[in-house]
Amino acid sequence: MRETMEALIPTIGVVTDVRVDTPDVKTFRVNSLDGGIPFDHMPGQCAMLSIPGVGEAMFSITSSPTNKEYKEFSIKKCGCLTDWLHQMEVGQQITIRGPYGHAFPVDTEFVGKDLLFIAGGIGLAPLHSVINYCRHYRDRYGSIDIVYGSRSKDDLVDYQEILNEWCTEEGINVYLTIDRPQEGWDGHVGFVPNYVKELNFDVNKTAVICGPPIMIKFTLAGLQELGFEKTQVYTTMELRMKCGIGKCGRCNIGDKYVCKDGPVFRCDQLDELPNEY
Repeated sequence: MRETMEALIPTIGVVTDVRVDTPDVKTFRVNSLDGGIPFDHMPGQCAMLSIPGVGEAMFSITSSPTNKEYKEFSIKKCGCLTDWLHQMEVGQQITIRGPYGHAFPVDTEFVGKDLLFIAGGIGLAPLHSVINYCRHYRDRYGSIDIVYGSRSKDDLVDYQEILNEWCTEEGINVYLTIDRPQEGWDGHVGFVPNYVKELNFDVNKTAVICGPPIMIKFTLAGLQELGFEKTQVYTTMELRMKCGIGKCGRCNIGDKYVCKDGPVFRCDQLDELPNEY
């Protein structure tokens, strides 16, 4: 993490592209005023986006660190600030600061491992950066399995990229599911935790989970039923981050600050925290 004072100073960014992913999710590309990227980051880190006079919030950086052309953020419309963000158009300015938090251990613990990514709904956003980083440095990792589910086909984020890129690469297996049957969908139907158990993955994998808390809870339980240890499973709690620098105390859980000690945690580390998480 950058020094505290530097991390508090926002820079001006420009929205250079807006993509509609789902009825309530848009992906924004942001560049600095000089056309470059505002800062470097690693997969799993976050940034603070702000509209002066409206508010600010922490969002996962969904573009890979290997992308040196822009930063990308997939944002779900779910409140005052995100409503304003969803009204933004190409060419408009926004303030940005970061990166914040610890990244996934892509250059240490993940190296040489078979990887299993499990996401639900907008939970794919924090994992998007990690997956594309691992795709870029493909020879560093073993097989890659991706399980992703959402309420409906229309709610699958990055659907075209998944079909056109992830599904076509050797050594990457993608499993998509939606909650309920839908006309025009001939893929799997069912909730992510149940699908993970159906797929019966080999336990010699490192798993990464992100999604709604209830989905994470039942998916972790399902992985344990298959024989996974909590030391093999990582998740991110970036939704609890507020100021990003450990000053406001709103992300405090026990003796941990999500913004300074996380947001990435191994699941056995969560057992050491109070049940409030």
